Amino acid sequence: MEELKLQIKEFIRARDWEQYHAPKNLAMALSVEAAEIVEIFQWKKGDEPLSLAEQEHLRQEIGDVLVYLLELADKFEIDIIEAAKDKMLLNGKKYPVEKAKGKADKYTEYE
Repeated sequence: MEELKLQIKEFIRARDWEQYHAPKNLAMALSVEAAEIVEIFQWKKGDEPLSLAEQEHLRQEIGDVLVYLLELADKFEIDIIEAAKDKMLLNGKKYPVEKAKGKADKYTEYE
């Protein structure tokens, strides 16, 4: 992960793009790239498989999302692995197995 983060920083620095990578811009770019993932599935039926070209497109868009996410996290010195682990612990409390298993309800719907 650290090697990838360094590669991203060097790529940006070499192109003098730091000036464009304010947190607001990174968040917006992240949203756009995530929307491009949604677009791949937009008119698919349920479990309709992706073509090889669509799978490659998905792979590239997931890469874009990760790059922007890592850069945004770096701006705020957030370790994304630790953040994800902490979030999973919180989700475990919000969605206990005995209440959530087999259900798609939001935790606020539990009694």
